[in-house]
Amino acid sequence: MSMKSDWSMNPPITDRDHQKIHQERPSSPVPSCVSMKSDVSMNPPITFRDRDTSTQKRGPSTLTEDQSRCSVCEQVLRDPVSISCGHTFCRNCITTHWEHPGTSEHYDCPQCRKRSRTRPVLQQLSESMDDIRGCEYMVDSLLRDLKTHKANLKRRYECVIEGLVQTGNQTPLNRIYTELYITEGESEGVNNEHEVWQLETASRMSTSHDTPIHCNDIFKPLPGQERPIRTVLTKGIAGIGKTVSVQKFILDWAEGKANQDVEVIFVLPFRELNLIRDQQYSLLRLLKDFHTDLNIDNVKKLAACKAMFIFDGLDESRLPLKFHCNKTTSEVTQISSVDVLLTNLIKGNLLPSALIWITTRPAAANQIPSGCVDRVTEVRGFNDPQKEEYFKKRFSDEDLASRIISQIKTSRSLHIMCHIPVFCWISAVVLEHMLSTEKREMPTTLTEMYTHFLFIQTRCKDHKYHGRDELDPEELMESEKEVLLKLGKLALEHLEKGNLMFYEEDLRECGIDVQEASVYSGMCTEVFKEESLVFQRVVYSFVHLSIQEFLSAVYMYHCFTTKNMDTLKPFLKRRSTAASEELTLHELLKNVVDKALVSKNGHLDLFVRFLHGLSVESNQKLLAGLVTQTESSPEGFQKTIRSLKVNQKKNISPERCINLFHCLIEMKEHSVQEEIQAYLKSERRSKTLTLSHCSALAYMLQISENVLDEFDLKKYKTSDEGRRRLVPAVRCCIKALLVDCKLNEESCKVIGSALSSNPSHLRELDLSDNDLEDSGVKMISDGLRSPQCRLETLRSVFLY
Repeated sequence: MSMKSDWSMNPPITDRDHQKIHQERPSSPVPSCVSMKSDVSMNPPITFRDRDTSTQKRGPSTLTEDQSRCSVCEQVLRDPVSISCGHTFCRNCITTHWEHPGTSEHYDCPQCRKRSRTRPVLQQLSESMDDIRGCEYMVDSLLRDLKTHKANLKRRYECVIEGLVQTGNQTPLNRIYTELYITEGESEGVNNEHEVWQLETASRMSTSHDTPIHCNDIFKPLPGQERPIRTVLTKGIAGIGKTVSVQKFILDWAEGKANQDVEVIFVLPFRELNLIRDQQYSLLRLLKDFHTDLNIDNVKKLAACKAMFIFDGLDESRLPLKFHCNKTTSEVTQISSVDVLLTNLIKGNLLPSALIWITTRPAAANQIPSGCVDRVTEVRGFNDPQKEEYFKKRFSDEDLASRIISQIKTSRSLHIMCHIPVFCWISAVVLEHMLSTEKREMPTTLTEMYTHFLFIQTRCKDHKYHGRDELDPEELMESEKEVLLKLGKLALEHLEKGNLMFYEEDLRECGIDVQEASVYSGMCTEVFKEESLVFQRVVYSFVHLSIQEFLSAVYMYHCFTTKNMDTLKPFLKRRSTAASEELTLHELLKNVVDKALVSKNGHLDLFVRFLHGLSVESNQKLLAGLVTQTESSPEGFQKTIRSLKVNQKKNISPERCINLFHCLIEMKEHSVQEEIQAYLKSERRSKTLTLSHCSALAYMLQISENVLDEFDLKKYKTSDEGRRRLVPAVRCCIKALLVDCKLNEESCKVIGSALSSNPSHLRELDLSDNDLEDSGVKMISDGLRSPQCRLETLRSVFLY
């Protein structure tokens, strides 16, 4: 018999004549194993009544609320079982006594032998204990599954594929990832405007009121915010880095670096949800199908953990998302349409404690009601320092990285496009190839950059599949003509529809053999990529909207040279279709521009830029073999330029005016400065400039090839905020007069940047009568100390 504890002993045995067989135990006041520091882990002490050694018959015990004891073993009870006669027992004693009650369905009391029907209650309690043991097993099983799930997500997201998919050329994400500029809230502008408009306007807008947020902190309230954040909507134009931000977020979580309060992440891309949009699912089954490594076989498992749902690519959704009329459901086992599941999950009817993250291009953001969103964030891509950081991480050769950065800076248009990480990738591919082959003429326009990119990727494909390096450029493009033109047709037909994702039926309609689609995508993941989805389906896409727009322009130009009027007719006016043989390139460009100007969201603007760029003889030569070179007509070329200038004088938006300037740049027309001056002297010059006009004007001044002799900010009729938005134009002027313009800290930051830029054009600067903060003065002082600063005259009577 153990002298330290009788916990494992059976209760005292009683005979049917109510006589107890009891035995003497040696007293042991302090068991030798008792901890003297704490009794938290000890069982309650067992006490005995004062009694003699003779057999005594006990009466019913008087039990208090503070000290309940078993009527048999007198152990202090934590979970007593009372029966109808009033006696109370521990679970051990009553279970042992009622182990074999005989054939009778009645159960007697071990103490007084009165019959009781308490057995069903005891059975329920026993079943409750079984549930607890089952729950413990369930938790252990779930923890094992979650560990496996984390490991699988880490393997899935720790690398990014660069170059040809089939080569397995994977690069660790953490090695090349450059932190993106993410802000709370959204930039000024309409959600459905063309994304290049937003990029070019936002790149020069004041950001003094933006609140930068780290990718891993998007669910964390800012200082002073008490309301918990459940649903986050992240916006950003195509290729700006939304999906990569999601990938980095998941990888950091899987590696245990951030957001460890989240126990499970469910990734549900809209491009995959599209494939089951007509099917019926319960949320439980949907999650099991998407994440087979998680054995979520019951509601308790799902409710036992803190979950996050990531819905990437709302703009790719083909679900109706009927938030206002879908039925309400709160049960994860209830079967309904995928649309109903998603709307209820986002609204919080399903799993209200789960976190929701939705990413989207701006044009699709309004599909989610504002009342369902706790925080809106915007991915702005790379700012200027982050662009340089990207190239330095991308290339281990520091000299090569520096040369590429310098080359990018020579073109304002290219430099601004590098806000998009995907464009940084394209620029890196092209410039690395050209600098390594010592080609002298570097691309300075978008059309040149994308033309070289297409050529490089076509050469890579030809080498991979045919092992050929000796083909000259024209032979190479001729050999791939059929493939590229089919992709161009696919790009153009879906450009107007607004589709970025293509399924097998879309490819067939454009004459692309689905069996060969993987070969097409093998050109390079940066041109056309193939993705295998959860539901054994394959989806195709161009890696970025700008590539789709470029190939659309290439196909349009091909249709012009081959007189394919079926493709051209939607872009031409009636009078132009009568004599298709006489259609000139100038007429085609004019008609396309007119069509683009009436577009509500400017979805054809970048396509129009590329089409004007393809009218340049040098670009046609680069694409020789793919498109037929047209006879150079200086008269037609000049007519197109004049037509663009006439359109600039119309009452069009600043964004459209910017796009027309870009068309001139793509045609290598270097009179942009003259056009800006004409714009400033027009009738609208005397009118008050809106904030958006000021942002657009500042941008136009900066992309000019020439430098302004004088920039007098007070001459512009606008508000104080409008003038502050014009301040970035100091980067492209020799003399800047900023007298009494109520400059703020952001303005000082821009001025300091202009003073330290390479090259810096400023020679004279007047900052008189501005009430500047100390931080603003410091920013300007830092610019003055820069070795790049070339300032000769400074007027700076500051007000305090």
